[in-house]
Amino acid sequence: MMKLLEQMSQESGQKIQNVLTDDEEEFIRVSTDLNPDGNFGEQWIIVTDRRVIVMPAEGADGVVDIPIRELVAVQTEPLIGGGRLEIERKRQATLFVHYSSSLAEKFSEVARGLEQLRQQDEFLINTELDQTRCSKCGRLLPEKNGICTACIRRLATLGRIASYLKPYKWRAGLLALVSLATIGSELVPPQITRHIVDKVFLPPEGTADSIDSRAALLGLCVLGLIGARLLRWGSELVHGWTVSWLSARVTADIRSHLYRRLEMLSMQFYDKRRVGALMSRVTRDSDMLREFLVDGLPYLIINTLMVVGILGFLLWMHWQLALYMLTPIPLIMIWGTLFWRRMRRIFNKHGQGWAHLSARLNEALAGIHVVKAFAQEVREIREFEKKNINLMQISRKTARHWFVFFAVTSFLTGCGGLIIWLFGGVEVLRENLTLGTLAAFSSYMWLVYGPLEWFSRVNSWMTRAFAGAERIFEVIDASPEAYNDPEATSLAEIKGRITFKDVTFGYDKSKPVLHEVDLNVAPGEMIGLVGKSGVGKTTTVNLIARFYDVDRGAIEIDGVDVRKVRLEDLRSQIGIVPQEPFLFSGTIAENVGYGKPGATFEEIMQAAQAANAHNFIVAKADGYDTHVGERGNNLSGGEKQRVSIARAILHDPKILILDEATSSVDVETEKEIQEAVARLIKNRTTFAIAHRLSTLRNANRLVVLDAGRIVEVGTHSELMDKKGVFYGLVELQQQTSEIIGIGIRE
Repeated sequence: MMKLLEQMSQESGQKIQNVLTDDEEEFIRVSTDLNPDGNFGEQWIIVTDRRVIVMPAEGADGVVDIPIRELVAVQTEPLIGGGRLEIERKRQATLFVHYSSSLAEKFSEVARGLEQLRQQDEFLINTELDQTRCSKCGRLLPEKNGICTACIRRLATLGRIASYLKPYKWRAGLLALVSLATIGSELVPPQITRHIVDKVFLPPEGTADSIDSRAALLGLCVLGLIGARLLRWGSELVHGWTVSWLSARVTADIRSHLYRRLEMLSMQFYDKRRVGALMSRVTRDSDMLREFLVDGLPYLIINTLMVVGILGFLLWMHWQLALYMLTPIPLIMIWGTLFWRRMRRIFNKHGQGWAHLSARLNEALAGIHVVKAFAQEVREIREFEKKNINLMQISRKTARHWFVFFAVTSFLTGCGGLIIWLFGGVEVLRENLTLGTLAAFSSYMWLVYGPLEWFSRVNSWMTRAFAGAERIFEVIDASPEAYNDPEATSLAEIKGRITFKDVTFGYDKSKPVLHEVDLNVAPGEMIGLVGKSGVGKTTTVNLIARFYDVDRGAIEIDGVDVRKVRLEDLRSQIGIVPQEPFLFSGTIAENVGYGKPGATFEEIMQAAQAANAHNFIVAKADGYDTHVGERGNNLSGGEKQRVSIARAILHDPKILILDEATSSVDVETEKEIQEAVARLIKNRTTFAIAHRLSTLRNANRLVVLDAGRIVEVGTHSELMDKKGVFYGLVELQQQTSEIIGIGIRE
């Protein structure tokens, strides 16, 4: 049994224990951030197997004790800036417990748990609530359940990225070899320069080397420098080619893996996330990761090995001078640590600014028709400018900090050069150090300080890239729908019997949309779902396709619980015509054929004829090759609806769902579609939702929903004779039509 038990102070815990009896079992123990007066404060709600206790945190006075058997209903009610838990009691007034908006999800689960206990049902609540703060460091997250950049497990993330290199281990090995060659080509030239100065230009006194021998040695050294340069050039060429290939391939693999997972995730996953944020993972985050793999990781490895190799040479040549040269490094490291601690917060704000800008842009362009219809272009431009200016200010602040960082870092590294010439020069004058060794030290110094400056920059780069990688892996690790459930039952051919057994469901678990629905539908029967907006008609058909799982009860297809049926078998035999038809960019033929991959042109045309779409298609200049545009915007609402119906017809489903299938068509077109539907529903179990109730006259039965419950079931004539809820809906619709007709005539 899942329990929701929050930690409380020792004093408050002792007060709770004094109230509870020894044999009571706690199910829920949560705090709210508002007191009974609505001001910021704290209250505790404790739910046991017997009662509900509401206790103010400041003391035991004012404790409310409610036995479970006294509960009538429990629900949450959203308010401005927060909400309240409403506990309705049998003999006393309803109790209100207020909370701020940040605790809305938690109290939704509390209400759900109390409803389950009230109904003596199985106690099952979600204890994995949305997080707004990091569980480790307590920092605010950039988004709900987001990644805390301060707590990124860099080594673990790097290892996971590296795991994508396994299929390309030979190229990875080649990359390692050319990296070593690159390092060698950098380390050798200062040593050659040292020999030129000490052996050619300033040979030790007492040596009998002739000018010719020194010239020959100079020639060999120059050849060595040329060889090192050629090695450097060749290794950089191979290194760049290999890195570009590997990074592009690895990033493409990660992006493909991410997209495959996005396609396999449930509707509940998408309900909690913005499309713009998910698009950012596929585009911006993956591109940031690619840039790091190209320009960051290879050079991180090379520069690390380079610094280690140079330090070895320096300590070997003159360890005292090497220690002097390294004096500024602690200062550089301290400065870098302080700087990046501040920059991490700025980068978080920068990422949030980009996310908000992208989300606003996506929303505004997706709803451009609404913007135009209400003449709100100026308003949308103003809102975009706010986000754009905010991003500009953060970007300017980031650039300003970068300038300060590099200025201070350059000053500290410059001090290293002064130290070498000061102390190294003294050692040369004392003849404890050769001039060639001092020149080599000077060359190696810049080879050390250069990577140190780069390390400071790559730290932020790595943090942002790894944060993007973590966001990608967060989606990849999300639980997909059970497509590959080995225990699922195969239904190769569905007959079409559908049974609802005590079905209760809510998108917000504390507010069920459907309540205890029982319905038995025979194979081939057409059911019309009727009711006001928001009573659960679309929710009912969504549950049949298992876009969501019921909270309580079961839905059976041919006697098998849909949760145990192979998803592919289930959805491949269900055809859906949604209330708002969605067409993909492409031709009309491609959109109709989407219902049956590999369909012939004759099959596509037959489906279009059955949907009464053929005539308007062939009337267009390009016929079935007409491009529908993005979201089908090149077609009218009625045309899009008929293409959507043709797609469902070609799919040849055993179960057909028509969700307001005639909502976007005129009366003449509606008549044509009704004729097509009459042919289509033969030998298919059909659920139809229609705005105009008269269109459901041919349904075998009408199921009338009110407040999420079935209140009437019968044929059109039976329900009209009954003069109940359905009769009232028909009368109201007729009155509305008459009023509209009078307005039009006037």
